[in-house]
This record gives sequence, C-alpha cells and structure tokens, in this order.
Amino acid sequence: MFGISNSEKTQAPAGLGEGSPKSERSADMFHDDIFGESPATNQKVDHMRGKGDGVPMVRSGLHDNWDDAEGYYSYQFGELIDGRYEVIATHGKGVFSTVVRAKDLRAGPAEPDEVAIKIIRNNETMHKAGQTEVQILKKLAGADPDDKRHCVRLLSSFKYRNHLCLVFESLHLNLRELLKKFGRNIGLKLSAVRSYSKQLFIALKHLKNCGVLHCDIKPDNMLVNENKTVLKLCDFGNAMFAGKNEVTPYLVSRFYRSPEIILGLAYDHPLDIWSVGCCLYELYCGKVLFPGATNNDMLRLHMELKGLFPKKMLRKGAFIDQHFDHDLNFYATEEDTVSGKMMKRMIVNVKPKDFGSIIKGYPGEDPKMLAHFRDLLDKMFILDPEKRLTVSQALAHPFITGK
Repeated sequence: MFGISNSEKTQAPAGLGEGSPKSERSADMFHDDIFGESPATNQKVDHMRGKGDGVPMVRSGLHDNWDDAEGYYSYQFGELIDGRYEVIATHGKGVFSTVVRAKDLRAGPAEPDEVAIKIIRNNETMHKAGQTEVQILKKLAGADPDDKRHCVRLLSSFKYRNHLCLVFESLHLNLRELLKKFGRNIGLKLSAVRSYSKQLFIALKHLKNCGVLHCDIKPDNMLVNENKTVLKLCDFGNAMFAGKNEVTPYLVSRFYRSPEIILGLAYDHPLDIWSVGCCLYELYCGKVLFPGATNNDMLRLHMELKGLFPKKMLRKGAFIDQHFDHDLNFYATEEDTVSGKMMKRMIVNVKPKDFGSIIKGYPGEDPKMLAHFRDLLDKMFILDPEKRLTVSQALAHPFITGK
C-alpha cells in the first residue's frame, strides 16, 4: 500500500523553512532552467521522469556529427547558427534543451544585439513539446503587444540541423543567481520582494487570461534585467493550456509543487499561485520553505505549516493511498536512524504554524508591510486549491497595493 521507490530513499527529513536552495537535486523533477544553473546537466535522461523518456533519437548519418549520444546539439563557440546568430556563451543544459547566448549579426535598429537560443534536443517527443512551447509563447506575446505582462519574449523560432530553435530576448540573470549574489541565506529587502511580487502576479494574471498554466515556477525561471528592476517569467517548457490535463505526481519542481499535484487531484491556475508563494518566501528569507526529500515529505511539511488536509479534498486524490490509510490518517515515510530501514509513522495531531513564527522580519522593515506579507502568504498556501487566493485577489492585496 505504501510503496517506496528507490529514488525516494534519500536524506533525513528537513525542517519547515530550513531548506538550502542548492539541495534541490532530485531525479523526480522536470528540469530545464533557461539561463539558470541546471541540476539536470550531469544526469542521464534515462533516469528522469520527464517528457520524452525512452524515445529513440531521430538520427541519420549526418546528424551524428552535430549531436551527442543523447540528441543534444553539439555547438561550437563562434559558430554561426542559421547564418545569423554567433554563439558567444553557454547558459547550460536541461532535460529538453541546450541554451546558448548569441550575438544577432542581423539585428535591426529596434532589435536586441544579444539573444538567448534554446536548442531543443533532436527527439520527436521533445520536438513536439517545443512546438507546444512556441504555440504558448506566441499566444502570450500576441495578447501583450506592448510587452507589459512580464513574460519573456519569444523573438523567433526556426529549424536548424534537425533541431527546433527558440530565440529569446537575453536578460541579465535569474532570481536564483540574484539570491546567491545579494541575499544568500538572508534574502532580499521586503520592498524588493514586493516589487517582484507585483510583477509576478501581473504575469500570472496574463497567463490566466490566456488559459495557460506555467507548471514550473521557481526562482530559476524568473529573469531580471541588468538594473534588477524588471522581472520576467521564463521557461515555458512545461507549460500547458488549462483544461483536462494528465494527473501526474511529478509535475512542477518538487520544492514548489502544490499539494493537489502530489495527491493526484485535478489541477488548474492555483498550482502556479502555490509555486509563487514558495518563491516569495524564499526571496525574503533566503531559504526554501518546503525542502521535502520526497513527495511524502512534502505533504508532511505542508501540514506542518497549514494543518491537516480537508478530508473532502483527500477523497478526490488519485494518489492518496501512497500517503494515507483507509481512515485518511497520514503516514510519514522516514528512515530509521538505527537500522537504516524505511519506516512508516502515523501523524495524527498536527497544529498549524503561525506565519509570524517562520517569517521573523529584519530590523528597519515596515511592520505593517511585513504583517501584510505574512497575510498574503497565509492565503496563498491554503491547502484546498478551490479556496486558495486567486491572482486577482493577490493583485488587490494590501501588500501589493500598499494601502
């Protein structure tokens, strides 16, 4: 009833709000961090539960010179892609693609000189996923002609040596890198968090208006410009149109994964609200709020913060028997410190925490703004997605409006 996969036999449980951002390195997550350090870089894709597993590469004799064994494009520095883009730097490698920075040798007066190119792996399934990403990005850009909705711009797409290539505006750095540089373990000022929050909610409102779920919001997938004032949501590689989508317990990177995903409920826009809440905590505190080693561990941390799940919600879950018994009691899967064996421990009495106890605040912060921030997060982390704060409510919240 409570099967434990080998990939879930990991480290001892971590505490609520005590996670190091560097520790998110599990094989059960989708990774494709455009412009970010990618945990998938050194992993064989065979072990990833991502799109395109086990799909044979589309190959011909010629392509062997261009691709590595896993279908990634083997670019050269100084190479001219599509007769226009000169490769000048690498941005790393994810499950779905390689990302490079390039100089646009044919840039017009109003076009950027430097771009980022996402080169999708030479694999039929990933090519289709790339086409979906292009479709979503075009819809988002078409509904935002003035570029005011804080989503990264797709400039063009083309096929090059059997690889789908997506050309983006190149922004300065992502929020994971920003936190490492300016807020390691202590986070950013609350005024900066408020500015980024508002921009993220504007992006989420735009996604909702376009019927799009991002499904992988985390600091790595938020880019800022050089003076760090403008934020844009990026990497729509896992994005999908809202509607009846496949239920999977591994959608969204684990630390940012909402409970409805883990429990196997139908999901919609509230899953992105949850992920943004995780990011806002991390931006302010410099720590990961839910550093769960497994999905089971994530549920334990969710309850540690917000109390027991509503039974009505649990009864709808496709995966509840992995974590709960017939009476809907939660069983935590933990490693016995003496024997090293995985043990089940029933957790019955869970007292929700007060946000004041986990978000302390720093000297000089406006106490009213801090109280509003705690209230915002409290509402973003409502366990039941149907009762969770909506993006329209978030934009009208006093933390954002300052009223």
